[in-house]
Amino acid sequence: MIRTGLTLLVTLAAVQVASAPEFENPVDCDIGTTCYIEDYFDHDTTSAKQDFMCGLNTRDGHGGTDFAVLSFEAMHAGVDVYAVADGTVIGVRDGRPDSKTVDPASEYACGNGVHIDHGDGWRTQYCHLKNASVAVDVGAQVSAGTVLGQIGLSGRTNHPHLHLSVFKDGEKVDPFAPWGTPSCQGDADGGLWKTPPQYYAAGVSRAGFSTQIPSLGDVRSGTAKVDTIHGNDPIVLYALFYLARPGDILRVQATGPNGTIFQKELAQTDPKRTQMQAYGRRAPSEGWPEGRYHGRVMLVRDDQIIGLRHTDVIITH
Repeated sequence: MIRTGLTLLVTLAAVQVASAPEFENPVDCDIGTTCYIEDYFDHDTTSAKQDFMCGLNTRDGHGGTDFAVLSFEAMHAGVDVYAVADGTVIGVRDGRPDSKTVDPASEYACGNGVHIDHGDGWRTQYCHLKNASVAVDVGAQVSAGTVLGQIGLSGRTNHPHLHLSVFKDGEKVDPFAPWGTPSCQGDADGGLWKTPPQYYAAGVSRAGFSTQIPSLGDVRSGTAKVDTIHGNDPIVLYALFYLARPGDILRVQATGPNGTIFQKELAQTDPKRTQMQAYGRRAPSEGWPEGRYHGRVMLVRDDQIIGLRHTDVIITH
């Protein structure tokens, strides 16, 4: 009886694998060099978070995989988004503006996007595409590698990226661990990916601006972050990151209306499991120019980007 049950489980697993599509890379960039995976699928059903390797590289309730470019300049230059597998286009939207929006109407959260049916209950959805870039229509037959549009800033997002959602029989699944609860070692077969991207346990969980070097407790609680800074106050950019190794580098950069305010490489010599680091500048005698300022913190290992977060602040007088 036990042997029969095991045989049945193996047979069912074989059927699942046989019916699943095999995914190609969905973005025209080099993951880890010119783009990176910002957030994976969240497998934890509580208010905590857990990616497919039982790590922290996700956000609470995140139901997809985010492929992000490094800058707005890269978005403007154009980064193509590809169909991951053969299928039929069953939905498109274009015409939504590229703008930083954290709370649009729920029906526009995806922004500009494409929805593809791959058969056998498998579907993929591609969100936050650049305005006027969608290159396919409903009913089109596409192949893996067909250009669908370009990475943009439409919908609920504050940084240019592709949000890829995968569905099986109407339920969202993780393309890195599509068959259920992750083993914390990653799927031996790479999940649905033909060539799975490299995974790193380290990452940057948050970044923000402040007027002074904040405490770790204030960064963790979120009270350290400010949305506006007076033009005569210091500008401090901080990052909360985890599982860095000696030799890793934290790159911090702040830019404003007149260009770069500061950029600094902070070498990690004896990193803690979780830690905060910050860097900043005092205001010039005439004060900071009014406007929006952008911060970027990047964790780098052996020239590979393993974590990156963006943040913004408004300078007023």
